[in-house]
Amino acid sequence: QAHFVESGGGLVQPGGSLRLSCQASTSASDAYSIGWFRQAPGKGREAVSCIAKSEKSTTYADSVKGRFTISRDLEKKTVYLQMNNLKPEDTARYYCAPACTIVALQGYDNWGQGTQVSVSS
Repeated sequence: QAHFVESGGGLVQPGGSLRLSCQASTSASDAYSIGWFRQAPGKGREAVSCIAKSEKSTTYADSVKGRFTISRDLEKKTVYLQMNNLKPEDTARYYCAPACTIVALQGYDNWGQGTQVSVSS
């Protein structure tokens, strides 16, 4: 089972940018769609974006469309999330996982530590 390590978070001002990375421990992750999820304090985990294993299909939550871009580098076993025009409501801990929806991850117990994104002036 592949493990994922998230990185790239930080503190930025509104309107700023960050690029998150999701590094897989094994190339077996190439066989899966990879999703980015986030969880803000006191809220449930929500899906943010997903990229298919073929790289030909990407999806985004309505709240991030036009601002976030997901991509993957199969050679580096890494999925990226470029986040532009960040807003305070994007503040959350971001995680990646081998699926696109929370429903598909029911029972999934291999969550990484995530990476914290804080947007504040």
